[in-house]
Amino acid sequence: MTGTVRIVSPVDGRVYAERPLATTAEIEAAVTRARYARLAWGEVTVAERAKIIGHFVDALLAMNEEIVPELAWQMGRPIRYGGEKRGMEERARYMISIAAEALAPVEKPGPDGFTRYIAREPLGTVLVIAPWNYPYLTAINSIVPGLIAGNAVILKHASQTLLVGERFALAAAQAGLPDGLFQNLVLGHEDTERLIGSGAIDHIQFTGSVEGGRRIETAAAGTFATLGLELGGKDPAYVRPDAELGMTVENLVDGSFFNSGQSCCGIERIYVHEAVYGSFVERFTEAARGWTLGNPLDPDTIVGPMARPQFADHVRAQTLEALRKGATAHLNTQHDLDEESSPYLAPEVLTNVNHQMSVMREESFGPVVGIMKVASDEEAVTLMNDSPYGLTASIWTADLEAAARIGARVETGTVFANRCDYLDPALVWTGVKDTGKGGALSEIGYHNLTQPKSFHLKRV
Repeated sequence: MTGTVRIVSPVDGRVYAERPLATTAEIEAAVTRARYARLAWGEVTVAERAKIIGHFVDALLAMNEEIVPELAWQMGRPIRYGGEKRGMEERARYMISIAAEALAPVEKPGPDGFTRYIAREPLGTVLVIAPWNYPYLTAINSIVPGLIAGNAVILKHASQTLLVGERFALAAAQAGLPDGLFQNLVLGHEDTERLIGSGAIDHIQFTGSVEGGRRIETAAAGTFATLGLELGGKDPAYVRPDAELGMTVENLVDGSFFNSGQSCCGIERIYVHEAVYGSFVERFTEAARGWTLGNPLDPDTIVGPMARPQFADHVRAQTLEALRKGATAHLNTQHDLDEESSPYLAPEVLTNVNHQMSVMREESFGPVVGIMKVASDEEAVTLMNDSPYGLTASIWTADLEAAARIGARVETGTVFANRCDYLDPALVWTGVKDTGKGGALSEIGYHNLTQPKSFHLKRV
């Protein structure tokens, strides 16, 4: 396919960068280079791979001063947050540290005269399709373990954050990765699907929409490529009567509005026990007033624009629908659909909401949160499960045993108690229902980027 991709900046609506789409010949050449590069890479020990990938991470981190304003221009995150350096380093360093153990053969004791073990071998060529909302964090989850496990990696980054892919490629070159082992391609949807369906890709790791996940499954049909899909979310929080409200409010406001609500595991709906509901809403609303909207290049800005005007319009439409159905808005945000479409959208808190409103059941991915009163743990669990998604759920309580009991009944990939909106690299990152399949990070992340191979050796 010929053509270009433009990054239209949410800061001012102007074209920030433009790149040509990869041609068919360039895509085919990339696949060939990846195939040859991974064969040579397979002769390198895990320890040496880990060392080289450590240099790759070092090179990325060294670019952070340039990366931070680039992110503001590309997707609107305020510069005050310093990019994604801390989280990216935490995940990458952890996955490097566990590589030897996660990829080591598993010995199986047996009868005398036999040696039995299960080894882990690379899948081949991994295609990472990364999103714009956390463009470094989401990509690093698969790139680092994918390479250390012995795979070649091709990165197709979101059109909104194309420059992130270039940063990864530059870091790979500076770290001395073999030519072709890591490649960044600028691809449109059709060429991406054609590449997936070609049979040249052995694993696809995708983070994005449910519809995008369905298209990838369709494209991969018959190729027998493995899939890792992190799709939509509508993550709930439940505040029990014994929750420490100061800490709970502070964390849930942050979980709701950080990154303009554009977080895979951000808080989109909150259920509060009736015993503390009034106090919680009052304190939450007051704290949310401090999350002011502004230009992301201003160091004082807390909330920047959403990545695209249509994303903000989706949240406006959900909010207006809720208001028409009886919801109460607490921050007096203007939601006039007649005004000119803009990516700038201030946070909003809604009460008197219910599950007949899309804002409580369908993904918002923006700075709006609904708060509902519940009478019991049982009601909270029922409402938390009333969603097609299941990425994370957080329970706020002084009783961790109760949190574990409740969490066991919630249909979700991760259960938090007294925290939210965080990925612990020691734990697998996974989802249920329409949120997807597979898992990243932890030793399971390595297992999903490799294939098992059994050895059953008899002495004669």
